[in-house]
Amino acid sequence: MSVHSGSRQILIHGMVLVLVGLVWGLVIPVTPHARLALGAHIQFVTNGMLFIVLATALLSLPHSVGLKSIWVMVVAAWLTWAMAISEAANSWWGTTQMLPIAASQAGAAGGEPWQELVVKLTHIGAGLGLIIAWFLLVVGFWKHGASKGTADG
Repeated sequence: MSVHSGSRQILIHGMVLVLVGLVWGLVIPVTPHARLALGAHIQFVTNGMLFIVLATALLSLPHSVGLKSIWVMVVAAWLTWAMAISEAANSWWGTTQMLPIAASQAGAAGGEPWQELVVKLTHIGAGLGLIIAWFLLVVGFWKHGASKGTADG
């Protein structure tokens, strides 16, 4: 994988996340916990847009983001899929530990221990992955500006 091909892969992840989120919006009314289904819809669409922005920046602006950082960003995209899918499943499960406010508003009573664990682990993994990916993106752009001697680096 090159920086360019990895960036395109991230872009495709983002576009498909948005598409799945839009289609998932049609399913919301038939789930037992519609408020949690709405949360999944928002996760798909918002994270998809974040990856589109990330990839567009990588593909169109000069930067110093390296291949190892691109790998981390691709892994973050896959982890985000796991999180968003767990939220969609949670529309039926009704877990309460990871998203207590949304679960309370949805009238969820809590899921099986393994369901709570799935939602928790996917959110922790994706959250950490997204934080690290965006940190590496900022560093890659910052380093490029600093190496060029720009005033904003």
